[in-house]
Amino acid sequence: MVDELQNDLRKAQLARDETRVSTLRLLLSEIKNEEITLRLRSGQESQISNEDIIKVIQHEVKKRKEAAEGFRKGGRENSALREEAELAVLQGYLPEALSNEELTKLVDRAINELGASSTADMGKVIGAVMDKVAGRTDGGTVSALVKDKLS
Repeated sequence: MVDELQNDLRKAQLARDETRVSTLRLLLSEIKNEEITLRLRSGQESQISNEDIIKVIQHEVKKRKEAAEGFRKGGRENSALREEAELAVLQGYLPEALSNEELTKLVDRAINELGASSTADMGKVIGAVMDKVAGRTDGGTVSALVKDKLS
């Protein structure tokens, strides 16, 4: 996936797409930082996995959403639009998101398998669902759906 990002960066540079260039540069930098962190934790030389890269992208997406919202509240529409443009670039690298119907089925299945019956079981259910969705939805959505089901 890193090779794909680097190739896309080269194409964006040739096309003089400044938003895409700056977003991909930042993303590649964040991926490199995560790779270094993982190497320090494990004490071994290893390549970063695609799952770890997706987590980095998801984190960057979340930051862009929050920043755009903050800029809008502060009356800085141009900055919000810039954050949303970067958000669109980043979302192009995430796997296809689960539909609400698919996510609901996964939550229902996890609740049944774990025998969850109250909000005290939310953590177990959310953990089980997040393991299965592997980057195809965000934790906030899963949490809200599980809370709704268990309330």
